[in-house]
Amino acid sequence: MAESTGTGQDAGGHDLDGIHGLHGPERQAIGTVPVAMAVALRKRGVEVPVDATVAFGRALGAVGLARRSWVYWSGRATLVTKLEDIPVYDQVFASLWSGPPGPPTPAEGGDPADPTTVPIGDQPDGGDLGDGDASERQEVSLAASATELLSHKDFASCTPDELEEAQHLMRSLRMEGARRHTHRWRRSRRAHGRADLHRTISAAVRSGGEILAPRHLESVTKPRRLVLLFDVSGSMDIYARALLRLLHVVVAGRNDVEAFALGTRLTRLTRHLTSHDPDTAMAAATSAVPDWSGGTRLGESLQTFNDRFGVRGMARGSVVVILSDGWDTGDPEMLGAEMSRLRRVAYRVVWVNPMKATAGYQPLARGMAAALPYVDSFLEGHSVASLGELSEIIGREGVRA
Repeated sequence: MAESTGTGQDAGGHDLDGIHGLHGPERQAIGTVPVAMAVALRKRGVEVPVDATVAFGRALGAVGLARRSWVYWSGRATLVTKLEDIPVYDQVFASLWSGPPGPPTPAEGGDPADPTTVPIGDQPDGGDLGDGDASERQEVSLAASATELLSHKDFASCTPDELEEAQHLMRSLRMEGARRHTHRWRRSRRAHGRADLHRTISAAVRSGGEILAPRHLESVTKPRRLVLLFDVSGSMDIYARALLRLLHVVVAGRNDVEAFALGTRLTRLTRHLTSHDPDTAMAAATSAVPDWSGGTRLGESLQTFNDRFGVRGMARGSVVVILSDGWDTGDPEMLGAEMSRLRRVAYRVVWVNPMKATAGYQPLARGMAAALPYVDSFLEGHSVASLGELSEIIGREGVRA
């Protein structure tokens, strides 16, 4: 959320006349406040880790939103880790929650009828709750923490600020391929693995020729390469920004990842996504794809990948993830043939289709139907939570998912 422009709106036209302007149940407000605060603080240069946003959401779930001072101190205790960030926090809080900068005064914090508080529904006597009502409200609020709401929210309905916060949540996902054995060996402290004759004999010599404890070696393992093939056609527009953020998180965080755009042609994106600045990386990636939001020829693009990269070695023994809705204007028979080629060399092929989360979805698109026989796992990809399932699948041991 951008800084206030003094007109009650941010640069994008969003309402900033105080979070007290939110409508709907307290459940929705508790899911919105932590995200808005975290995004605004980061834009002012304050480091706010994801777990701090989670803690803020839990704190609001416990104390509620009835008083401005409750929100202020909950946020300051969880979001601020440095003394020098307190003035910035006060300014951000004031811009989002109407009132002068700085901690709320006793009058502001103590008046349950204060107009700067967030409306939380019908409450007797302006917000004073009995023990039973408070307990019930706490239970509902805790169940609707900010992270829980955002992680299950469909990317297609997220605001730009929520997408930015979702990217921070994505960083907590362990996108690492299943481990494979290398040709290297290292000393093992456990009594299993290959016998280390050199160390065993050396130890025996030192003990007068008696073997007291045989030594062993264990194989060194490393994650399998992860290859991401991202559909940039027009039918994927509503999910393209969120999924491109996922690609950036994965590529920038590891060395054994390759990323490609699938459209009317194949475009390699790995180099463009290596920048640790998300905006720079995504701008470079989108500018590198000449057919962004155009048509889709999945079969031809996949053929190019197989011929130039995949079958030659990049996909061999790798975990390949295709992010696409399966709509294809090309030949479905070609797509099926190229998926078969890819499946023969890959360790695992995973297809992520955001449309799969739609009620009543059936994989009736010609491209999707042609590809499915060669897919090990068919997943949704419409939210952070569904990408968490992807994280588990790509790291799972075993050839078939």
